[in-house]
Amino acid sequence: MANRVLHKVGNGLKQMRNGVQTNGQVILTIRSLSASTNRNREDSWFKSLFVRKVDPRKDAHSQLLAKKEDTNLYKIQFHNVKPECLDAYNKLCEEVLPSINADSHYPCELIGTWNTWYGEQDQAVHLWRYQGGYPALTEVMNKLRQNKEFMEYRNERGKMLLSRRNQLLLEFSFWNEPAPRPGPNIYELRSYQLRPGTMIEWGNYWARAIEFRQQNSEAVGGFFSQIGSLYMVHHLWAYKDLQSREDTRNAAWQHEGWDEVVYYTVPLIQHMESRIMIPMKTSPLK
Repeated sequence: MANRVLHKVGNGLKQMRNGVQTNGQVILTIRSLSASTNRNREDSWFKSLFVRKVDPRKDAHSQLLAKKEDTNLYKIQFHNVKPECLDAYNKLCEEVLPSINADSHYPCELIGTWNTWYGEQDQAVHLWRYQGGYPALTEVMNKLRQNKEFMEYRNERGKMLLSRRNQLLLEFSFWNEPAPRPGPNIYELRSYQLRPGTMIEWGNYWARAIEFRQQNSEAVGGFFSQIGSLYMVHHLWAYKDLQSREDTRNAAWQHEGWDEVVYYTVPLIQHMESRIMIPMKTSPLK
């Protein structure tokens, strides 16, 4: 029995060897074509990352992408609140923040203030605009240190928080400037951590893409970070409800060119996050 098995195996190896010798040229050709196809696929994928020519100038991307007609600076704050303190925190913010926003003594403006509904829970998000850039920010901070009501607010707020962080942002030149709007709305903050060195390429694509997302006036503002987590992009959208969000986002795929924007911008992203937010009672963005 064993001899018969070994005999069959030996015959099989002879046939295989003969086949390789007889058809060696064909096999080598097939392997060559396969290797060539794989290289072409790799080259095609690699080239897809750089299919758009990026502005070769040596300016910082903040100079190339931000609005030139103003010197506005934005600050976004993320406050993680102790769950049992969220109502008290909201009430405290509603008592103090509008007074700062309404006081012309401070060159700043409260754009919006929200609680996260879906995403990171028990979180508050505040967006401020400083009219005059970094000097305005410094002026506001110095004046607030002399504001007794604000310092009391900050002390009370500290007792309610688990953690907090902020970022300083500039506004993309091709986005709408955030403006108060009536409600009720829900807001989506989509945050993208980009690969270092890809901010200009992102801007090149979204300068065209924003045209596809203006049908229902859902675009509120687009920003990129200057201080804090770097190469971070925030897109802020407004919708009537979650179903309106779903319908609006699906409708974008009906526009020629939207699929291309998605295809070429996804490889630029390291991490992304979506928050659905509900405005606080005193938020200018309702």
